[in-house]
Amino acid sequence: MKAVEKDVCESDVVHESVVERVRAALPDEDTLADVAELFKVFGDSTRTRILSALFESEMCVCDIASLLSMTKSAVSHQLRILRQTKVVKFRKQGKEVYYSLDDDHISRIYKMALEHLSEEK
Repeated sequence: MKAVEKDVCESDVVHESVVERVRAALPDEDTLADVAELFKVFGDSTRTRILSALFESEMCVCDIASLLSMTKSAVSHQLRILRQTKVVKFRKQGKEVYYSLDDDHISRIYKMALEHLSEEK
């Protein structure tokens, strides 16, 4: 029978110096909640499809809807969520609104996720 690895420590020793050093370095609860919300935004496949498109180019709602075979309403709904969490930004040009990734941080997060996944294969 194959042994199963356990994710349980078999010792009751607490390394107080490590615990205290890490406790001092941890962000506050509000910041951690914001990080969790950001990861929730990235956790939706529809939104990641939109981010993937915007990683390549600035686009308007009509273009994104056509590319992803979605309705403009569905795309707009997802873009509103992405905008509220500062993942995407927009600019108006006449009657058109163009969306892009908010900043280089978002581009790097997306690129690192792709690199991480490609390493696993």
